[in-house]
Amino acid sequence: MAGTGAIGLVAVFAVDLINLFYISLLGEKSIAAAVGFAGVVSFFHTSICIGMMIGITASVSRAIGAGRLQDARRLATHSLLLTACIAALLGVGTVLFLHPLLTTLGAGGEVAYLAQRYLTVTMPTLPLLALGMTCSALLRSLGDARRSMVVTLGAATVTALMDPLFIFGFHLGLDGAAVVAVISRSVLLSIGLHGVWRVHKLLAPWESNRIGNDARVLAMVSGPAVLTNLATPVGAAFVTHSVAQFGASAVAGQATIDRVTPVAFGLIYSLSGAVGPILSQNLGAKQFDRVREAMRASMWFMVIAVGAAWLLLALLQGLLVRAFSLEGVSAGMVHAFCTWLAASFFFAGALFVANAAFNNLGKPLWSTGFNWARATLGTIPFAWWGAHYGPIEVLAGQAAGTAIFGTVAMWIAFRLTASMSSRK
Repeated sequence: MAGTGAIGLVAVFAVDLINLFYISLLGEKSIAAAVGFAGVVSFFHTSICIGMMIGITASVSRAIGAGRLQDARRLATHSLLLTACIAALLGVGTVLFLHPLLTTLGAGGEVAYLAQRYLTVTMPTLPLLALGMTCSALLRSLGDARRSMVVTLGAATVTALMDPLFIFGFHLGLDGAAVVAVISRSVLLSIGLHGVWRVHKLLAPWESNRIGNDARVLAMVSGPAVLTNLATPVGAAFVTHSVAQFGASAVAGQATIDRVTPVAFGLIYSLSGAVGPILSQNLGAKQFDRVREAMRASMWFMVIAVGAAWLLLALLQGLLVRAFSLEGVSAGMVHAFCTWLAASFFFAGALFVANAAFNNLGKPLWSTGFNWARATLGTIPFAWWGAHYGPIEVLAGQAAGTAIFGTVAMWIAFRLTASMSSRK
């Protein structure tokens, strides 16, 4: 589940990485910095979509595990309708407040203008992205990890093929990257709907008299999960604001790290989504010992995956710096991240697994609390301290806070699963 999920999830984040790679070939730091600021704004929306996916996956998986297939089909349909409405409001609302948002993040002048131009094209199509991601989540709920992977992999392939054509062939530059992002989202939704609707026939006719109740069922998990996920972009926004004072080169370095990280650690990002349906289905079947077994296996899987990714980053750091045309401050940031800061993902991975346990075992507010504690108490004071010295110190402060809260969250998650096992 995690392996195929990682390929699919990495494909989603690879879209941003591919965009940044081609844009970096233009050789203009202001454009690379604009993509960095645009990425922070988009991160908020992606986090909300992932939060809704968590609630949808948990609810539909639990219904399937309990043998209530008709309820699962109805929940799937209503989840798509609700997701479309929420995403449309978010996309339009963001366009209306783009200037103050970018100014708050520290963008100014040409960088702010370019970021706003890019987001004005991509934000109205947020429903396409949200619905495509939801379809991928529904396929994982069914255990069809391969088809879920194909959904996002197809969109990434379109981006990889069309980016150079629109950016360089049509001489559209940053505008070309924005157009390709819209096309990629359309492909994402098309493939996802085909799998959910045509292949698995998971979608039932919508029932107006049940949609309100289903919305409450989904919100019980999705609401806390969205709040949980929003903590991460809030922390990232503060880090970006702290880094921005060191110039466009520092923001370009941060943008590179932000896009390399989810690709390098895709197995860890996908692990929380992969273990969620497993925990939910076993909880629905009252197999409490297997819930604890899944937690132990996830922990060992995380340690091995982070170690392998850290080693690869350390070995390939020179290639990364050259590929993205980095120099000076931005190159130093990437070298520091690949050499030692990447180790903080041992603790980030622990937090991801713990959050999956909390969200799927009836304690979603615990996940919310830990993520917000890390994003505020574990980020702001440490990053503020680092901002007095340099951009690398800002990143080091962020890593220190992650280590503290990741360790505590995992300890409590194991206590939770142990208490469930003792009930049997």
